Order: sequence, then structure tokens, then C-alpha cells
Amino acid sequence: MIVVTGATSGVGRATACAFAREGAAVALLARGEDGLEAARRDVEAAGGTALPLSVDVADHEQVDAAADRVERELGPVDVWVNNAMTTVFAEFVDIEPDEFRRATEVTYLGSVWGARAALERMLPRDRGTIVQVGSALAFRGIPLQSPYCGAKHALQGFVESLRCELRHRGSGVWLTTVHLPGLNTPQFDHCRSKMPHKAQPVPPIFEPEVAADAIVWATHHRRRAVYVGSSTVATILGNRVAASLVEWYLARTGYSSQQTSEPEPPGRADNLFEPVPGDPGPHGSFDAQSHEHSAQLTATKHRRLVGALGVGAGVLAGTLAAVLRS
Repeated sequence: MIVVTGATSGVGRATACAFAREGAAVALLARGEDGLEAARRDVEAAGGTALPLSVDVADHEQVDAAADRVERELGPVDVWVNNAMTTVFAEFVDIEPDEFRRATEVTYLGSVWGARAALERMLPRDRGTIVQVGSALAFRGIPLQSPYCGAKHALQGFVESLRCELRHRGSGVWLTTVHLPGLNTPQFDHCRSKMPHKAQPVPPIFEPEVAADAIVWATHHRRRAVYVGSSTVATILGNRVAASLVEWYLARTGYSSQQTSEPEPPGRADNLFEPVPGDPGPHGSFDAQSHEHSAQLTATKHRRLVGALGVGAGVLAGTLAAVLRS
């Protein structure tokens, strides 16, 4: 049985449907009633069983009560995916304290409360998998996204501490993170923005189904972390070896790369404090620019084959060189 937070849109919606295609029962945790009903229909159409629950993940008591209901109605939780997020696109000095607090409570504490609810049920059974949805921005902050970057950095530290504690216990509960690139999700239409132009993901952009594929794969393979997209890997490695250069580059390009040429509509509804009415769906507004596959993720999923091919290529190259020298 699977629990997915932030299940009404984007990565959460795509992940719930991906699990449903395996015949899973999926508990859908999110705030918006319209989106929950639409997600329920999608999960059932994909072959799964759905339990939609209206939950604000920033409230620990709501998350814990939802976990109780899930186990009463669907059985023991096998996998808990912490995915819910919100943010404010703006320079830090333009974000009000209550806005920053709310984005942090949903994106960071929502994952913490989800992990706590899962562990309270998984630890006594000594089994289960918790998936924390991370980001390249957990390792490299970028301008205009300080609440989100701060939350993802905090989540990475939390995961590292918790993983040590599980190892100390000798626990059979597995904790993994899936770090994502720019994705075509509705967050860029529904999250609060104070930028002059519409928000967009930093290219290259991938469809949310790519992230869902990685999350489902991660639950079936005991990997500490899965990185999605060559841009995620490049961001993390680049920041390790040349942080000042990356900072200079982002200062020059980070504003324009996160905005389209369209003006931000004044007074647009956002989901920071309340859900936006209607069904957000899994995709945002950038299908035309988005990739449906990630070669890097494919290589990760088949790393033994890739390694064998690399060795084979090396042997072949060496043989050819020897022949040419003879």
C-alpha cells in the first residue's frame, strides 16, 4: 500500500498513477478537493485503488490522523512518498515572514511529519520504504527560490541524520531520496510569484512522468539516492568543484532562465495558504519544451549493463589499437 503526499498535481499525481499501473492501493494526500477527486479517477482508471484524503501536510496531527485512516481502510503502509511542496518565486527581501514560514512548513516540515507518521507504523513491523523527493536545489541554491532551496537543503540534512539512526537500530525500514531537475508541473502556475513575468522551470525541462518513473523504481531497488537528469548531476558536481563559478553564472542567468516573456497576471490565485480551485492535473504549461525521457535515468536503472558495455568498448578499442600498430 502506497501513500503519496502532494498527490493532486505534478510529480505526486504522476507517481500515484504509476503505482496504480502496478495494481497498487494508493492513498492520495493533498488539500484540494477538486484535485483529489480527479486524482482518484486517474488512479482507478490506471488499475489501482484510491483513497483521497484532504490533508494539510504542514499540520502533524492531520498527517498522523490520515495515516491511521489509511491503515484502517487500506492496510499497512509499505511505501510513503513525501512530495508535497509550495514556494514563493521572489527575491528573499520581497518575501514576507508568514509567506516564508508557510513555504517552509509545507515543503520541509511536511516531509518531516510524513516521515514521522510512516516510521511510527513501519518501525514496529521492521519493514517499509520512505521516499523523500529532493532536488538538485538541495545542493545548490538559486536566486528567486530561497524558500524552496532552503527547505530542500534542510530536508537533505534531515535525511542524513535519520539514515544514521535507522542504521544504528539495524532497522529494515529503507530511506531513499530522489533528486529532480526542472519539471513541467503546475507549480509554476499555482505557486505564489512576485516576479514581473511568469515563472518557468530552469531548462532542460522534463515531464513529471520521468520523476514518477524514478520514484517507483527507487521503491523497488535499495538505493540511497537516485538522481534524475544529467542537469541534476551536473549541478551537484559543478557546485562541488567550482561553487564560485556556478554562483557567478546563476547571478547572471538565474533570473531570465526562470521567467517566460509573458507578464505575470496581477492578482493571480495561488496555493500558498489555500488550494486553488479546480483540477491542476499532472502537467504544467511547458509540454512543448519538455522531455519525456531521461538518458541519464535510463543509464542509472541499467548501470550494470552500461558498465559492461563500457568495459567492452574499452577492450574493443584496445584490440583495434593493437591491430593498427601491428
